Amino acid sequence: MTTALTHLTDCIAPQLAQVADRFHTELDSSVACVNTLIKHVSRFRGKMLRPTLLLLAGKSCGEIVDAHVTLATVVEMVHMATLVHDDVLDEAELRRKGATINHLRGNEAAVLLGDYLISHSYHLCSSIDSQLASRMIARTTNQVCEGELLQIENRNNYDLDEETYLKIITRKTAVLCATCCHLGAKFAGASEAVVAQLELYGLSLGTAFQIQDDILDIVGDTRAVGKTLGIDVEKGKLTLPMIHFLRTAPMEHRTLLRDLLASRESDKTEKIRNLILPSQSIEYAKNRARQLANRARTALDSLEPSDAKLALQLMSEFVVDRPV
Repeated sequence: MTTALTHLTDCIAPQLAQVADRFHTELDSSVACVNTLIKHVSRFRGKMLRPTLLLLAGKSCGEIVDAHVTLATVVEMVHMATLVHDDVLDEAELRRKGATINHLRGNEAAVLLGDYLISHSYHLCSSIDSQLASRMIARTTNQVCEGELLQIENRNNYDLDEETYLKIITRKTAVLCATCCHLGAKFAGASEAVVAQLELYGLSLGTAFQIQDDILDIVGDTRAVGKTLGIDVEKGKLTLPMIHFLRTAPMEHRTLLRDLLASRESDKTEKIRNLILPSQSIEYAKNRARQLANRARTALDSLEPSDAKLALQLMSEFVVDRPV
């Protein structure tokens, strides 16, 4: 995160540190090879966006309690599981400038480690003795799977529309952010109206975050981003810049993009980047992300001024301006 944002999240710094400690403590295993994998996957914990959202939502509505720290650890486990499984689906080799689990130990170990993280998240969530939290975490993981399956269903679908794309990324990414904000506010004793607004904030922010991620997959620098880029192109996943380009570019350019997407050329990612960059498609996607970020900020209007609210506002700017 940016220096300014890191400074603003000082109001939850002690609790974030507790989440990091809890993550390791809860996942400790008597099986040495499991601990080795957990230690490696812990390197993927970078921005800790989802625990941060949950804790800031709680802090913006009242006081942070033990349940917030537990739930923040739960959502981080869920998120880490999705990263490990995503890397298997994408055959990615690099994440956070280090080898992915599947590249290091193979797909079997990666799939099982993802399952280990998910099962532990459910076990830890059950310790709160809250049906609401358990239901929301279970429903959210179901929706993430739905999003992934819908994306697989639409691989190499050059007629994919923006509505279906948004449905995919809402489930893949945004619903977990929305759940974080909902639970954070709920366990701080916020009213249903405030909980709903914070959930809208998380949904909007998460969608904007994924659009920016998809932009970076085309225009980003692997060394700066620290993970394998060009995967969307290689896997036939149409993202918003490509969807817009196929709808608005001159016909010969649309045909060229389709041909490149279908080709097996080793440098097709670079060719697609060079084709799309001069168009308005990247800027269109950026504007859609900015619109969603603005909607997220507006959802915070009912909150009283606080450091936590300010951090949430700044996060909506961070997700669309981040270079990584």
